[in-house]
Amino acid sequence: MSEDLQSQRYYVLERIGELREQIPQAMQAMVVFRARIEKYRQTDLSAAHDTYDALRRVRDDLTQALADAQPLLMELESYALAAMAGQLLRGFKDFDLMSTGYRPVYDAVCRFAQQLPEKNTVNAATIGRLMNNVKLGYYPTDPDNIALMLQGISFPEGVTTNVFDPCCGCGKALRQIAQGNNCYAYGVELDESRAEEAQTRLHRVGFGSFFHSDISREAFHLLFLNPPYLSVLNESGSKARHEKRFLIESIPHLLYGGLLLYVIPYYRLTSDICRILCDNFENITVWRFTDGEFKKFKQVVVMGTRKCRETAPQGTEWLEQYAAYPDRIPVLTELNSPRYALPANETEVRVFKGERFNQKELEQQLRRCDSFQQLMARSQLDSGVKHPLLPLSISQIGLIGGSGMINGLIQCDSPHIIKGRIVKVIRRETDEKFSANGKHIGSEVKETITNKMIFNVLTPHGFKALT
Repeated sequence: MSEDLQSQRYYVLERIGELREQIPQAMQAMVVFRARIEKYRQTDLSAAHDTYDALRRVRDDLTQALADAQPLLMELESYALAAMAGQLLRGFKDFDLMSTGYRPVYDAVCRFAQQLPEKNTVNAATIGRLMNNVKLGYYPTDPDNIALMLQGISFPEGVTTNVFDPCCGCGKALRQIAQGNNCYAYGVELDESRAEEAQTRLHRVGFGSFFHSDISREAFHLLFLNPPYLSVLNESGSKARHEKRFLIESIPHLLYGGLLLYVIPYYRLTSDICRILCDNFENITVWRFTDGEFKKFKQVVVMGTRKCRETAPQGTEWLEQYAAYPDRIPVLTELNSPRYALPANETEVRVFKGERFNQKELEQQLRRCDSFQQLMARSQLDSGVKHPLLPLSISQIGLIGGSGMINGLIQCDSPHIIKGRIVKVIRRETDEKFSANGKHIGSEVKETITNKMIFNVLTPHGFKALT
């Protein structure tokens, strides 16, 4: 996510306003098309068939609008209206388009649309709290429920596993998972202050957006994902569902056979999310947070092991049902024995770079690495008096003098100060040109640049310059 979360606007109020108009308009269009079908049935069967297709498309649009409304209303904590949206949605899936009983359906849909909240009717305290969560960008996961998740996980003995959280916050949740389980913990965090705090708890922390980080693929045994899942508008005005984008883009970093812990509100088990999960994971289970936490945030954890995608997609209805019937989701307290074993193979995270340069991590790595000390260590050749094996030639003396090695005070029978320097000497030669009959036709000037070594020597008896 390239934009700062604090620059985003709360999307729910924008979208609900659209649905207040879209839903009754779609219902009215269905009534009109149904009447036209009845008219064309006796005179023009082709027109009746085309109108029926149009009716079916409008019904699909209305069904999608109701499906969109349900999680948005859950975010606004309008649970009664969300339940009504679910009832209408289930009714429309089985509704006979050729029925003559449109009136009660029309009344129910319009009554629902009229009850959808407007900006000035939404509880200000609710909006303030939810907007604050948008700015925070994450919901810290309750440690008691993490402890219950850990009861269902078996860590391999003698193998250091890599665990990863692409939106790690302060690092508390991932630290709890890794602690005592021989894990190496990696996290990425957008907010700099939280990322700095996470550095005190995790082994490696990438600063900045996960979506612009460079991280090894198929390198992690466990992926803990508790993404921002409020609906927001980006600066461009486009809709963003971060819980979906985080899921899609973090999957490639997980080993095949690695475990996903995906924490979202139960009503976010929409058809698109369920399709991603069923296509990429097997042995999927869903567990509801304990009563206190579930009442606050409606959170569940989806657990599953990564698999290769199959050519024939599986059905997702069994997973989607949990969004409509949360009472069917078992509580985490029932996960009382290891159901998931992490892969026992060692892996290396060769690349782990956050979006922004992390100076503190570089300092920590340099402190752990002895190459800096080796680079700065003085060699034995740097100390003591050095004697050449053979007398130095004139060119070698020039090189030593030009490098500054014999500049300074020379202690001997006749102490003196010597300073070497190199100057450039330009020599010009003129070559006169004549024609075959001896006529002067010009001249060619050649320049030769050479280096000249000069030693300035200051002695008690005066100054001398040696070249």
